[in-house]
Amino acid sequence: MGVSVEIESRPASEARQRILDTAYDLFSHRGIRGVGIDELIEKSDVAKATFYRHFPSKEHLVLAFLEQREEIWVHGWVVAEIMERGRTAEEQLLAIFDLFGEWFANEDFEGCSFINVLLETGSCQTPIGQACTAAFERLRSLIAALAVEAGLRNPDAFALSWHILMKGSIVQAAEGDLEAATRAQAMGRLLINNYR
Repeated sequence: MGVSVEIESRPASEARQRILDTAYDLFSHRGIRGVGIDELIEKSDVAKATFYRHFPSKEHLVLAFLEQREEIWVHGWVVAEIMERGRTAEEQLLAIFDLFGEWFANEDFEGCSFINVLLETGSCQTPIGQACTAAFERLRSLIAALAVEAGLRNPDAFALSWHILMKGSIVQAAEGDLEAATRAQAMGRLLINNYR
């Protein structure tokens, strides 16, 4: 009972962030279906009423998780790292697979949350499915912009093909192929040459 009173006296944003951080860890590693509300409440150390005040449904929490995942993983890691590692747009594109190689070799490799969640929900028509596809579209826009900067023709078609390499390498790595990023990068070089 003392825990609930203490939690209730904390700022609402702190409790919300604790729930989101807990969900981030659990959803990233176990998927959205493998994690129940009761577990999220317990591991977040919040009262049930506090949980539902911030996230009226699990869907609301999953949408917030996907937003946080895009911010942390796509912008905070992938985009930041490729901009630092590559001097040219072409080098930045290829650097994606250098990053992926490091990620795939990590003991904590959890796969792509957007792919996982989209497959779990089974539909692009739900709000969660739409959030996944919107995140993919934003990533392809970044790839297309790099393609333009690299002087490649038909940047939107290039971005679709490049994204297939990215997603395919992630799935291949999930199967246990630690060389998936190296293979994808080699195919990426061919793809770049195709679009010159």
